[in-house]
Amino acid sequence: MSETKEKLFGEFQIPTTQEWLDKIEVDLKGADFQKRLVWRTPEGFAVQPFYRKENVEQLATPNALPGEFPFVRGNKKDDNTWYIRQEIDAEDAVEANKKALDILNKGIDSLSFNVPKEKVSPEYIEQLLDGIYCDIVEVNFSTCKRKSVELAQILVDYFEKKGYNKEKVVGSLDWDPLEKVMNGKEHAEMIMQNFAPVITNILKDYPNFRFVTVNSASLMNKGAYITQELGYALAWGNEYMQQLTSMGIAPELVASKMKFNMGISENYFMEIAKFRAARLLWAQIVKQYGAQNEACQMCINATTTEYNMTIFDAHVNLLRSQTETMSAALGGVHSIVVTPFDAAYETPDDFSERIARNQQLLLKEECHFNTVVDPGAGSYYIEELTTSIAQEAWKIFLKVEDEGGFLAAIKAGTVQADIDATNEKRHTLAAQRREFILGTNQFPNFNEKSDGKHPLNTTRLASEFEQLRLETEKADKQPVAFMLTIGNLVWRQARAQFSTNFLACAGYKVIDNLGFPTVEDGIDEALKAGADIVVICSSDDEYAEYAPAAFKYLDGRTMFVVAGAPACAEDLKAQGIEHFIHVKVNQLETLREFNKILKIGD
Repeated sequence: MSETKEKLFGEFQIPTTQEWLDKIEVDLKGADFQKRLVWRTPEGFAVQPFYRKENVEQLATPNALPGEFPFVRGNKKDDNTWYIRQEIDAEDAVEANKKALDILNKGIDSLSFNVPKEKVSPEYIEQLLDGIYCDIVEVNFSTCKRKSVELAQILVDYFEKKGYNKEKVVGSLDWDPLEKVMNGKEHAEMIMQNFAPVITNILKDYPNFRFVTVNSASLMNKGAYITQELGYALAWGNEYMQQLTSMGIAPELVASKMKFNMGISENYFMEIAKFRAARLLWAQIVKQYGAQNEACQMCINATTTEYNMTIFDAHVNLLRSQTETMSAALGGVHSIVVTPFDAAYETPDDFSERIARNQQLLLKEECHFNTVVDPGAGSYYIEELTTSIAQEAWKIFLKVEDEGGFLAAIKAGTVQADIDATNEKRHTLAAQRREFILGTNQFPNFNEKSDGKHPLNTTRLASEFEQLRLETEKADKQPVAFMLTIGNLVWRQARAQFSTNFLACAGYKVIDNLGFPTVEDGIDEALKAGADIVVICSSDDEYAEYAPAAFKYLDGRTMFVVAGAPACAEDLKAQGIEHFIHVKVNQLETLREFNKILKIGD
C-alpha cells in the first residue's frame, strides 16, 4: 500500500506556497491580496484564504491526544458522546416531573430544572424527581443563589435516601454569584464564604456533581464576540479558583466542582475552535494552582444563542441553531441545550421543543457525530483558528488580571462596558448591512406578517429592524415601492434586486419590473400601481439623463429614490433629488427616514 501511494503521489509535483501566491496574484489581476482575500475577523486576527502543512507544523495543538492534558482534543478518548439537555421551568413540581418523564422517553438524557426559591424543600424535590433515576440521567438545578446551600443539602439527602452510587450521580447546581454582581444584583463581599461548605462537605463525595458555574453564555446573548466570551469566561473561572483556594480548599476539588455554561454563535468553524481553545487555556490555568490530570479538564455545557434569532422568517432560526449545535458537538462539549426557534417571541411550545430535541438526535443517530473524537483535529484551518482564538482570548484574560481580577473588573464596570460597546457596534454594522441577518436585513420575505409576534429580547441583533417592520405593519396602508427599471440591462436588474432587498426589510411591498422604454412610461405605471416610492434603477452613466427626467415628470407626486451612488450624484442633488440607496448608506437609518416621510410610526 505504501509503495502504491508513493508511486501515485510521485507523479505530481507539489506546488510551494509561493507558487500558490503567484497564481492567486495572476487571478486577482492586480487587486490587493490583503484586501480581497484575507479575512480580518471581528475577534481581532486575520484569517488567510488557505493554509498548508507548514503553517501548523510550528503549532503545539496537533501534537495533543484525546483525553490527555491539555485536553484541547477533548476530555474523552473513546467517543464523542454528549448529553442532550433540556431546560424545564419547575414552578409546579408535579407538572415539571410529568414533563421530565415524557421528554426522557423522547431522547433527552440531561434535565435542567429552574427551581423557584420559595419552593425549595425536601417535599418539593421528592415530587420533582419522582420516577427519575438520577444515577442514569444527568440532573441539573438552578435556584436563588441564597438558597443554593439549602438545595444542595436537600439533593444530597435525597440521593442518600435513594442509595445512589455517588460516582454515578452526574449533574450540577448553578451557583454563580459573580453573574449577579455583574448585573448589579448582589454585594461582592457576601459572595463566597457561606458557600465553601458545599464544596468541602456537602458535595465533596459526589465527584461528578458540580456546583460552581461560569455563565458566560449571558455575554454572548448580549452581543459578545467569540474571543470576548472566552477571555472573560477564563477570568471568571479563575476568580472562583483564586477565591476558593485562598480559603484553603484544594485546587483539585475546586476545579472538579466547576462547570462552564457557554454560548454558541453562528460562526461555524470558529466555534469549533473556541471550545478546543477553551479547554487548552483552562487546563493551563488550573495547572498553575498545582492541580493535575483530570482536575484540569473543562466541563462545558453549550447553549445556542438567542442573540441572532429573529421573529420574522423565524424558521431560519432552525438553520442557525443547527449549525451552532454542530459546532458544539464537533468541539467536544459535555452537554448541549438547543434554544427552540420561537424563543425570541413566545414561550416555546411542544412542537418547537420537540424540534430542538430532534436537532441533536439527528446529529447523534443519523450523522454519528458522537462516535468520532475531535474530528477537526489535523485540519490546518481549525488548528490555526484554535491557536488564534486562544491567543486573543488570553490577551483579554491577562488584561482582566491586570485590573485586579474578574471581580474587580465587573465592580468597575469595564467588562460590562466592553460587551455593551461590542453590542452597539454590531447593531451599527447590521444597520449598515455589514453584518447580515438572513431574513431581516438580507433577503427578507416582504409578504410575511408578524401574526401577533412581539420581540421578547431587545438586545437581539435583529430587534431594531423588527421594530421598524412592526411599525410598518401597523400603518393604515402597506407602503408600495415601485422599481422603475430602464437602460442598461445588467445594471438595472442588479440595482432592482438590491433595492427590492433593501426596502423589503421595512416590510414594504415591492413591485419589480422588466424594464421601460421611457421614464414617463415607468412613472405612469408606478402611479397606476399606487406606489409610495419610485426607485429608478439604471447605470451610473445613464442616471445623468434618466434621473432628472423622471424626477421632473413625477413632480412630487410620490417619493423618488435613486438606486446607487453615481458620479453625478451631486448634480442630481442640486436638481432637488434627495434620496439615494446603495451599499454604503445606513440601511436602518434610511428606512427610518422613509417611514417618517411616509408618516409611519411615531
